[in-house]
Amino acid sequence: MRVKLSISRFSLAAFVVVFLAPCFALGAGAKEIYTLDDSIAEAMANSWEIRAKEERVNEANYAKKQARAEFLPKLGMSYGYTKESEAKTLKLGTPRPIGSKDNYQWKGIITQPVFTGFRLLSSYELAKLGIDQAKLDLELSKLDLALRVKEAYFNILVSDKAVEVAKKDVEARESSYKVASNYYRVGMIPVNDLLQAQVELANAKQNLVKAENASKNARAAFNTVLSRPINEPVEVEDILTFKPIVGKYDDYVEQAMEKRPEIKAINVRIQQTEQQIRLAKSGNYPEIGITYQYIKEGDSPDVSGSPYHDASRWEAMAVASWTFWEWGKTYYSSKEKESAKRELIKTRKSLEDKISLEVKQALLDLEEARKNIPTTKMAVRQAEENVRVSAERYKAQVTTITEVLDAQTRLSQTRLNYYQALYGHNLARARLERAIGIY
Repeated sequence: MRVKLSISRFSLAAFVVVFLAPCFALGAGAKEIYTLDDSIAEAMANSWEIRAKEERVNEANYAKKQARAEFLPKLGMSYGYTKESEAKTLKLGTPRPIGSKDNYQWKGIITQPVFTGFRLLSSYELAKLGIDQAKLDLELSKLDLALRVKEAYFNILVSDKAVEVAKKDVEARESSYKVASNYYRVGMIPVNDLLQAQVELANAKQNLVKAENASKNARAAFNTVLSRPINEPVEVEDILTFKPIVGKYDDYVEQAMEKRPEIKAINVRIQQTEQQIRLAKSGNYPEIGITYQYIKEGDSPDVSGSPYHDASRWEAMAVASWTFWEWGKTYYSSKEKESAKRELIKTRKSLEDKISLEVKQALLDLEEARKNIPTTKMAVRQAEENVRVSAERYKAQVTTITEVLDAQTRLSQTRLNYYQALYGHNLARARLERAIGIY
């Protein structure tokens, strides 16, 4: 029995060591790395602006329910007391009382609109369109937020690449300084060459500090967009790569006109003005309604009847009302809404031109990056070879240290140009997606 127990404990311990220990180690040492999709999702979840727009959608839904309630019958009641100076009497013949000084009345009232000149129907349609408007406003905010996330994300990547370039530059300058220092000790170069190497090394270290600060600032901006604590550490997945975009300008413009929430929002506003026109013209029609009243009267507060009042009675009325002259108010109100509709149609045309230009600009930026990326990549290899050759020439003392330092400067700038081209390509792609209404 003891042997079996020992084996059981040993097996449990082995399981913990083999299977669970790596999990604990991973949890303790692993860092969360944000992907672009993760970043956008968290920004959407945390954004106060998005939450506010979602509440606006809720408001619009409640407004629609209010408008729908206008079609239903309304129930109300009233209770009144009238004090007469004297009891009413019949004057003809022998005077006799026909009423009392104290009169109490209670009414239960039901009213049902039958026809309102399309006023209620137009109000309801406007409320429904208000929901569409709120949803499109929310979608527009999401598109803008997604673009800001992408810009902040790619800014981290390119700033990290700048730090990497700056570190390599410092290493190269330190190497050049060591070579120059050794040559100076044995009298192979003048002191000016050594001082020049020192100055370039100091400048490279300053550039590294600036690059590191820019990287920290990029992370702070990223955290701000995601509504995270501004100083929270963050690492992002490196996707600063070149992925060719295949597509035609006309196809992208057609997709943009179909998907952009701004276009949809103007179309909804045009529909709203159409309903507002019908609402304004509702004043040209009579309004018809039905009213039912159940009445209890009496000369005491319990309205239980009296010699002069029936205990209860009811009335049903069909009422038609029509204001047929308001000095042109209804006419000019409808004309105002028709003018607003024409304004929106012209605004839509202007917006379509603006969207077409946004698509064109994004495609031109993509084309520029597509051409610059292989050029700058080749330039990096050439600059690296130039640095190698210059360093060998300097070691052989057939050139000056100025040539080596200049070659290192050109290499660092060429590397930055390459990463900037990658950054420009990814950013242009993000802006193209925003231009056509996707993220």
